[in-house]
Amino acid sequence: MPTRPAEIRSLLKSKREDFKNFDIDTLGLLQQYRTAFKQLPQLDAAQVNSLIEPLLETQEGIFQFPLRWNNREESFAWVREILTGVRTFAVDGSQIYPSKDISIPVALVQIGWFENPHHSDGSYEKDIRLDLMTPLELRPFKGEAVDRQVNMRRFEMETQRLVEYIEEHEGDENCLVLLDGSLVATFSEAFDPEAQEFYVNCLMQLLNASERCRVPLVAYIDTSYALDLVTLLQQSFQLPPIVSSHDAQVVNPMMEWGDRTPLFRCKRDILGKLYGPHKDRIDYTYLKTNDGFPARLELPAWIREAGRLEQVLNWVRGEVVIGGGYPYAIETADQVAVLRTGDRNAFYRLLQDWSEEEGLKLRLSRKMVSKVRRR
Repeated sequence: MPTRPAEIRSLLKSKREDFKNFDIDTLGLLQQYRTAFKQLPQLDAAQVNSLIEPLLETQEGIFQFPLRWNNREESFAWVREILTGVRTFAVDGSQIYPSKDISIPVALVQIGWFENPHHSDGSYEKDIRLDLMTPLELRPFKGEAVDRQVNMRRFEMETQRLVEYIEEHEGDENCLVLLDGSLVATFSEAFDPEAQEFYVNCLMQLLNASERCRVPLVAYIDTSYALDLVTLLQQSFQLPPIVSSHDAQVVNPMMEWGDRTPLFRCKRDILGKLYGPHKDRIDYTYLKTNDGFPARLELPAWIREAGRLEQVLNWVRGEVVIGGGYPYAIETADQVAVLRTGDRNAFYRLLQDWSEEEGLKLRLSRKMVSKVRRR
């Protein structure tokens, strides 16, 4: 039975005060946090809790981007100036999970990548890589653990391809590698220790390659709910806890396009436990890239130490201009990698035909057979 919009509106109206009071309370607390953020550089180093990430740049408030353009033509002229001859590279992935409509567990993982040399001839590279996960790899797992194995394989393939590219361009000073996601595997803390270690090892290989080969790596998190700054401000200024707010929300009103926060060193429990030599070597900043909340950027510490931070951030800004608010290389890699409904049905048809040729006892449900035939 369909929902009743009129009833939903009536419920919203009857509980309006709950929403209004929540909004007022939250805005009041946010203002306290924003005032504290502006006062951060005034803190003595001894005042900052040693368990919280330190401020790496001693500037009050926001680093303003000095340029303002009147139109897109001016912004693209700037992009040509700073990105011409700079290689940008990104990888994304997609997967077909095992289906209950097939008698044996089988999965397909695909990654796609995009390299843009930013040459005047407009050349670029797009390509994909596939892997098939067989019953031998998947049968030991049950329920959600099966899908997790597929996700882990995809993550491994994505990071391996990034590492390959970095090693192929060792010492290239005009090269930027973009990771769609975080360098800090906090997301893996919900998994078992083996899975958590797996994700961390993948990211450690990426960090090691970037520092060893001196190829800049930037992790781009478009929608971040991280609480590093919130925690820092709360503990440093003894502020009351704030619910349903995050770092990007605190700094957003102070920022215009291209602005960024000071650089901070990330210091989370998982880094101290599992990241070894990189436990204190991941920096982050928030960069305003569109009309929404600022994106979180995470970078290996060697970029700052080499004096290349502003150069690399300008490369990211350039990618965002081309992409209309989101890095063009990441956006394009996603388009290359994605497995659509047609790809899914083609995979099942190939699987069915191949199993018949090989005399394997693969059974598809009547529902699946019907879908494959019709599509």
